[in-house]
Amino acid sequence: MPIAREHRWLYPIDWRELSAFIRFERAKGRCEHCRRPHGRIVRHLGDGLWWDEDRGAWRDDRGRRVRPLGMAEAQFCLDGIAAPSRMRTTRVILASAHLNHDPGDNRPRNLAALCQRCHMRHDAGEHRRRRWQNAFRLRAIRDLFA
Repeated sequence: MPIAREHRWLYPIDWRELSAFIRFERAKGRCEHCRRPHGRIVRHLGDGLWWDEDRGAWRDDRGRRVRPLGMAEAQFCLDGIAAPSRMRTTRVILASAHLNHDPGDNRPRNLAALCQRCHMRHDAGEHRRRRWQNAFRLRAIRDLFA
């Protein structure tokens, strides 16, 4: 995810190296929440279930292997391709996320390598808070000049 202009000064000069260490050395190129591999196109059902090509198994949104899905649930064919009506594909890109939402706290234990889906789910509350804060600020400015 791109760094917001107003937060850029909070990041250290060596942020690229630190981020690469977290994503590729510590996490070994996989999301630390769901275990999706970086740079790969992953088949998923949109509800958190995804097909792990390396292991030949379905995994949930926590990276745990799930029971074999029935034909009615996954519409899964023998060749590993589900019916196009439910199956989606996504290219996985890892990013380093601040677990406490503080961009100034760059300790390795506060950073996690997350895929897009996990990163958005992790930051959902913070995004809601910022949207509310921005709307509140704009209303306050409008009231000042109205």
